[in-house]
Amino acid sequence: MFDLKKALSECQLFNKFTEIEISDMLVNTRYRINAYSRDQVIAIEGDPASSIGIVLEGNIEVQKSYPSGRNVTIKRMKQGDIFGESLVFTKQNSYPATVISVNKSKVLFLSMHDIIKICSTNKTFLFNFMGVLSNRILMLNEKLKNLSYQTIRQQIADFIMQEYKKQKSSTIIVPFTRKEMAEHFGTTRPSLSRELVNMKRDGLIDFTKDTITIKDLSALEDTLF
Repeated sequence: MFDLKKALSECQLFNKFTEIEISDMLVNTRYRINAYSRDQVIAIEGDPASSIGIVLEGNIEVQKSYPSGRNVTIKRMKQGDIFGESLVFTKQNSYPATVISVNKSKVLFLSMHDIIKICSTNKTFLFNFMGVLSNRILMLNEKLKNLSYQTIRQQIADFIMQEYKKQKSSTIIVPFTRKEMAEHFGTTRPSLSRELVNMKRDGLIDFTKDTITIKDLSALEDTLF
């Protein structure tokens, strides 16, 4: 049987709350839960975004469509992840991309008015919500920095350096598939693979399907300048 309170406890918004406290917070809100089948559209680019969505079950993707017919996956989300939090309080509150259910999923929607209501009565929830927004700003800043690099090599090098700091190892575990990694850099999979091979040839890195090993840290840093 599906347990709503347990599913919400995986979400950053409800961090540090007991299941009873989560239940009490929701009792006076008009939240709704929608179930989706595989490949079903949750929201289309341009649709109004008056609520935040919390993934309760399954996986969803945010995809950007282009006139050529190409679809690029911008973000993948799992249980506990949130979408729409940076849209509901903007004047132009519409989805900038299409949201699709990858498999069977459930999503809880909480309106802007209910978010304000909970924030005004619960400081911990307000703190959590501000944390979610702050993390989104940091992520966008990271993407802007990534876009400032002129070559794929610089983007790859920056990614490797960031993961090196996080994982504290010269051999990093890559948290993406090659396809996801290419989409992250805004390039094609063949272009990404070709540059990885070139970087290996130049003695900067070695790599397997799931790992990248730094062979020359100083030279790798030099590519960023």
